[in-house]
Amino acid sequence: MVTDKDGYMHLIHYLSQHLGLFEDPTSTRIDDTVMELFESQLAAQIIMVCGQNPALSFSQRNQVIREVDAIVYDLEEILANVANEQATQAQSVFISEFSALIKNLFDQEVALTLSKKTA
Repeated sequence: MVTDKDGYMHLIHYLSQHLGLFEDPTSTRIDDTVMELFESQLAAQIIMVCGQNPALSFSQRNQVIREVDAIVYDLEEILANVANEQATQAQSVFISEFSALIKNLFDQEVALTLSKKTA
């Protein structure tokens, strides 16, 4: 659905360009870990995608969830060295923005899927 698209590859590249943000040991830390923030932000975004698209079938919703699982796996691989460390405020902002970009990818793909269904 999205993990095999160019837009997703661009987002992964965007993340890799900003890995320095995750290597700053001097910043003040917040309570959540890097992966906890990614997981909670992505979950919130995907809940919005599904809520905004009630026409999605059970199977299509499951496909969205499988895609999010794959994205989380990719993030765990990319951020393995810092995934379990407490996040900084700057990382939290980046994660929120990144998650919104992931939602945009899903919004586009869901719209295409639903338009094919009605065509």
